[in-house]
Amino acid sequence: MPKPYPKEFRDDVVRVARGREPGVTVEQIAKDFGVHPMTLFKWLRQADIDDGAKPGPSRVDSVELREARKRIRLLEQENEVLRRAAAYL
Repeated sequence: MPKPYPKEFRDDVVRVARGREPGVTVEQIAKDFGVHPMTLFKWLRQADIDDGAKPGPSRVDSVELREARKRIRLLEQENEVLRRAAAYL
């Protein structure tokens, strides 16, 4: 899996794409920065969600959800171990 772009880089590219002059396409900006156009479109969509312009889960919500799922998975594993241990006692 490719290494993710740094947050500062993504924010700079989104800022440039939002402030582009008429006639300049998102594809041209993506090419100038060396990213795929679909990647830039995803970054723009996520920035709109994070800014509250569009509905959806923000980055913060996604991180919290990922951590909660990891914690739930760990607790389920611990419960399974305790259930098996109780069967032997």
